[in-house]
Order: sequence, then C-alpha cells, then structure tokens
Amino acid sequence: MIYEKLTEQHLHEIVNIWNAELGASYPLRPRLLKQNVFADRRLLKEGSWAARESEGGELVGFVAVKRTSEGDESFELGRDLGWIHALFVAPNWRGQGIGGCLLRRAEEALAAAGVRRVQLGNDLHRRLFPGVPNELTETKGWFERRGYEYREDAYDLIRSYSAEERAELPDTGEATARIAQAADREELTAFMTRCFPGTWDLQQRDYWEQGGDGREYVVLERAGRIIGFCRMNDAKSPLLAQNVYWAPLFNEELGGIGPLGIDEAQRGHRYGISIVQAAIGFLRERGVRHIVIDTTPFVDFYGKLGYKPWRKYAKYGRSLAGSQKERER
Repeated sequence: MIYEKLTEQHLHEIVNIWNAELGASYPLRPRLLKQNVFADRRLLKEGSWAARESEGGELVGFVAVKRTSEGDESFELGRDLGWIHALFVAPNWRGQGIGGCLLRRAEEALAAAGVRRVQLGNDLHRRLFPGVPNELTETKGWFERRGYEYREDAYDLIRSYSAEERAELPDTGEATARIAQAADREELTAFMTRCFPGTWDLQQRDYWEQGGDGREYVVLERAGRIIGFCRMNDAKSPLLAQNVYWAPLFNEELGGIGPLGIDEAQRGHRYGISIVQAAIGFLRERGVRHIVIDTTPFVDFYGKLGYKPWRKYAKYGRSLAGSQKERER
C-alpha cells in the first residue's frame, strides 16, 4: 500500500470512490470537497493522506484532518482542538488495516501540532458531517474500539412545501425582520461579536470575506438596532452551507436555515420562532420548496413548524494526550 500526502490532485478520485458507496445518501460534489478540504485554511496537510493500492494504482482511501488556526482563540476555540474531517476506505479494501494506518498517521500529526482534543467531523462550517451518520453503525463501532467516545446526537430536520403553499411573514410586534444588505456588515458583525462571540461570529465573518452581500442573513431589528439574526441558504450562496450539501438528492432547489440567535436581553417575546418563520417566508418567496434545518437537538421546537427528523448523527471525540504519552514510552 502506498500512502501519499493528500492534495487537490486526488479530488476527483475521492469523489468517485465516495459516491460509489455513499452517493445515494450523501452525494459528494467536487465543489463541496474543494471548499471543505482544500480551500480550508485549517486543513492540517501533515496529517491528511491518501492510500493507493500500488504505485500508480487505484485510490482506495483517504483521511483529511484539521486543527484550529491562528486567531481562532478570539472565537473561543482553543489551539488544542482538532478534527477528523473525513476518513474513508473503499468497501473492497476494508479489514486490511488501511483505515487504522490512516487514522494513526492523522492522530500522530494532530498530536505533533499540539492538538489534545479531537472530534469526528463537526469542524465548524466547512464540515461534511457534524458527527457519524447514524446509519453507519459499523463506523461508530470502529471508532469506539479506537478510543472515541459518544457525546450526543444531532439532527437534520426537513419540510417540503407544496407549490401552492405560502409561508406568511410573522407579526413580530415592535421588531422588524428583513433580509440583510451589504451595508449591514459592520453592524451585524458588531452584534455577533457582542452577543455570539464564538463560531457563529467566525462563520459570518467568513461569509463576508467570501463575497457575501447579505442575502443569506435575516436580521431582526427593534428601535433601529439589530437584536437577532437567522442564516438562510440556497443555491446562490457564495459558500455551500451544510444545510444544502445534499441538494443533488432533490429535483428542485434545496434551501437551508440556521443558525439563529436572539440578543439575550430581548428574549421572551417569541422572537426566535418568529425569525425562523421569516427566513422560511423569504426562502419560499424565492421559490424554494424543500428546506433543511441542520445540526440541531431541538426537534420539538422546530416540530411546531412542521419540520421532522431527516438525518441523525452521533457526535464523538477523544483526548490525544494519553495516546501521545503511550507512543513516547
């Protein structure tokens, strides 16, 4: 078996072996793989590998890993955090130690880079999965035998609207919901920094830097100030967002909603559910019939709006500190 450093030259081979097994449920597009792996500054190249059956032979597996980058501390992300973005071995090549070798190389590189906490997926807004898809029971067992511990579940929810069905914009009382504009960038960033200074703030900053013009954000204003936000996505978004990753499964356009947040001082007025309803309404005005709310534990909350579980993921993590000490002995 030949192990090569993972590069963008492997992109189409990875898409092919992935889709041969998972394409019916999680169709991987070259654009998505490039965006989430090769264009992500958090990719740890030293720990990302491709496995080939022989020199010049077929690709049989790969692993892509990430770690927090410089400046992430400002968003409440420690420099000791890392992620296994994806680890995949083609079905005919499993049971031969290839996956174990890829994982070992990945973990060693993460540990050498100072990572002490590693998660399976969940690598911010350029993740493929927030955890292990629930139906991949063998995968969950494989990682559990290698020290990864189950943490919690997350769900993707979905609702499909008929062509005639209209989602009316909610009455938000003294507050007003509208689609953001480019001129809102500074105020929205100040709001996020003040109220949600973690990964949601980081995500919206990346959005503007990638050419966003505001159309993916609903802002809720009261007395002329932003008091809440909700992200909404469709096919025209500058970055493929996690709630529209699997759009090729649908004959019509897929839209997505989330995350959302309301200023803590303004809670208790049903603004949270209202801004979600507003985002749904705006997407419906764009002709979007199928909408996904991703990576949430709040099944009952969104169930009030007719959303039902579509995908379930198990979140896993482990500490690398112990394994590093064992290697040094």
